[in-house]
Amino acid sequence: MRGRLALGVVALLAGLVAAAPASCEATVRWGWLGVRIRDLSEQEMNEISQRHGIREGFGVMIVEVMKETPAETSGLQNGDVVVGFRDRPVVDTRTLQRFISRAGVGETVQLTVLRTAGRRPIAVRLAPMPEPVAAERVSAEFGFLVRDPDLGPGPGVPPPGSLPAVAVVFRGSRAEAAGLKVGDVLVEINGRPVVTLDAVRAALVEVPLERPLPLTVRRDEARLPLVVDSPQ
Repeated sequence: MRGRLALGVVALLAGLVAAAPASCEATVRWGWLGVRIRDLSEQEMNEISQRHGIREGFGVMIVEVMKETPAETSGLQNGDVVVGFRDRPVVDTRTLQRFISRAGVGETVQLTVLRTAGRRPIAVRLAPMPEPVAAERVSAEFGFLVRDPDLGPGPGVPPPGSLPAVAVVFRGSRAEAAGLKVGDVLVEINGRPVVTLDAVRAALVEVPLERPLPLTVRRDEARLPLVVDSPQ
């Protein structure tokens, strides 16, 4: 259950449903629903099993439906529990993410959701994933997340020379094994210099997941090269 919870945290931090891309060439084709999701607790699974007659409770909870997204257009609602993608069961956030990524942008897919009134099918036409979301999905696959630079004295003005830093390193991840630490400032991603958060995102969406990820970070006064193993 701890592993399922960790995956749910990744999905929630990443923000929007989509699965890990197969390669950098697939960037513009990643499917997107436009929802925040999490895994179910054991208590919620038991309640679903009793209420809906499912032998073993499972599914993914929609925490928030974003405005002007495919999810909102289709009629998905906060609190919906997604239990099926086409004819296949959705047992956790990771499963739903992978199903979505394998469907093409512009394709209409059918989800099965549970509500208080019962089970219902909902058709959703997938849209392309926005770049900031895609970048977070890539970094999460390698086991870390990035934050904006700390703001300087002026409103909305970062201090001179500040760079986006690592905000989260997931326990037991490839990033942790490579020695990446919270607070490390990203200097290069896959050999590409990065000086702004936009540059970090642009570099991440071009990263192929089937190969290790070279990083250069600044830690204190030192400049350190790291290599994060491929998640595939």
